[in-house]
Amino acid sequence: MKPSGVTIEPNGHFCSDCAVRGSAVCSSLDAAELREFEHLGRRVHFSSGETVFSEEDITTSFCNVLEGVMRLYKLLPDGRRQIVGFALPGDFLGMNLSGRHNFSADAIGAVIVCQFAKAPFSRFIEDRPQLLRRINELAVRELSQARDHMVLLGRRSPDEKVAAFLLGWRERLLALEEPSDTVSLPMSRQDIADYLGLTIETVSRTFTKLERHGAIEIVHGGISVRDPARVEALAAA
Repeated sequence: MKPSGVTIEPNGHFCSDCAVRGSAVCSSLDAAELREFEHLGRRVHFSSGETVFSEEDITTSFCNVLEGVMRLYKLLPDGRRQIVGFALPGDFLGMNLSGRHNFSADAIGAVIVCQFAKAPFSRFIEDRPQLLRRINELAVRELSQARDHMVLLGRRSPDEKVAAFLLGWRERLLALEEPSDTVSLPMSRQDIADYLGLTIETVSRTFTKLERHGAIEIVHGGISVRDPARVEALAAA
């Protein structure tokens, strides 16, 4: 059994110095509220492959991703895995109506989250409508991403699926990083296949095909977009 790589830092971090504060759930809070809010959270570190939470577990806490990438997935009755999304810094996870997690989350590489116990967090937001609005905004964004994913899984060719994934992922990274033609892909080809509803062989062949046609270049840890117009045309098909 793999030893746990989870470590927990003490409570009481300075939210004003948080790298993702501008895009995180707490971006709506003023300085006084942040001083109170920062004592609710604790930073939790997960090593690569560690489970952050599991599907159907009772929700006892919420988390805001600070660093790293997580794969979000559901296990089908026959044991197959359907990845429903990838969480990036600034994403807020755990809130749901059922009181149980409706998918599982694993760390892809090292991940740091700011974790909030459910009860004190719920009390904190009760008289802060601006924070509730921010949570609703994030929920709407998550719903939009889920709808886009449903379309992606529909009647689209492997080339179109991979191109749309690469462009969508690049857009999300651009919101966090400096503009670059290189798109970091921390997830595996199997992860991408499980997200797109394809086999790993099909994903690998499609990457090779796109590179052969000059649309992308496969580089260490990701791809470089060589012909954005070709990739965009495929994604829009």
